[in-house]
Amino acid sequence: MLAYPDKPKPGGRVAVLSPGSALPAIFPAPYELGLTRLREEFGLVPVEYPTTREFGASPAARAADVNAAFADPSISAVLTSIGGEDQIKVLRHLDPDVLRAHPKPFFGLSDNTNLCNYLWNLGVVSYYGGTIMTVFGRGGAMHPQSAEAVRAALFTHDEYDLRPAESFTDIDRDWNEPALLESEPDMLPGEGWQWHGPGHAVSGRSWGGCLEIVDWNLRAGIHIREPAAYDGCVLFLETSESLPDAAYVYQVLVGMGERGLLERFGAAIIGRPKAWALHDRLSPERKAAFVAAQRDAVLRAFGEYNPGIPLVLNVDIGHTDPQLVVPYGGTVTVDPAAGRITVRY
Repeated sequence: MLAYPDKPKPGGRVAVLSPGSALPAIFPAPYELGLTRLREEFGLVPVEYPTTREFGASPAARAADVNAAFADPSISAVLTSIGGEDQIKVLRHLDPDVLRAHPKPFFGLSDNTNLCNYLWNLGVVSYYGGTIMTVFGRGGAMHPQSAEAVRAALFTHDEYDLRPAESFTDIDRDWNEPALLESEPDMLPGEGWQWHGPGHAVSGRSWGGCLEIVDWNLRAGIHIREPAAYDGCVLFLETSESLPDAAYVYQVLVGMGERGLLERFGAAIIGRPKAWALHDRLSPERKAAFVAAQRDAVLRAFGEYNPGIPLVLNVDIGHTDPQLVVPYGGTVTVDPAAGRITVRY
């Protein structure tokens, strides 16, 4: 069983780290805005570490900051500035005894799947979502759904119903133009969740994260446990701004299937696909085709390897806005009959 760490209280000190990429060094405006909101709207005191703003810091140095933040008794939670692309290299430098002996709520998305999975293996619940630059530092104001979920996850152990977003965006803003932070992004119709499979409810511990980072861990093999360890868990997956195509998504899921892993999960939650990036600005027509192809790839793989489970797609748990929070290793209930996903923070 995984244990929920104690939560911070208003006025508490929280670490803000960059165990992935130290983008605060390059784009300080959204980072500083996020820190301001953390102080003024959430009443927490951010504490930076040596590599929080050190772009290009070594994996060992970043791991030292993680170890120090967990070991410090005055730190009540650990938040991340943003994701990255090489955090898997940090894991070998972590001290599992320190992290296990001093469990704290850890918040991160994308590349931070590595640390969330690492903590899962240590028996500690973490929180997928709530990065400083994207959620706290959002232009105009924090999205109300993101803010509500982050607040519940930061301060409570309550049950919380995830809700379909009435509107969303997956269109990035160029952080080279800080003036964009003064206005909220343009939003698109949410279109609701998509339910597939049987109608029975399933409750279990969650596991998953960013599909591309899960893939890296599957390839390395070091931090993936035997398939039976995931029996009855609720799988959640989402894709990043790298915009992986449908063929890649299908291949990763097939790899999980052939490993005997995909069949172990009792239910699955798939995040809303991100279908636009600054490096690949898809037209509305291409976006629609991209999203449909990714959906079909997911349905095909589950149809082949685990067709008898509830499956819900288009949930706002990843690289799109709003960004809800999933307790990584916490209890999640997927109830198709009620159209509800309930998590316990």
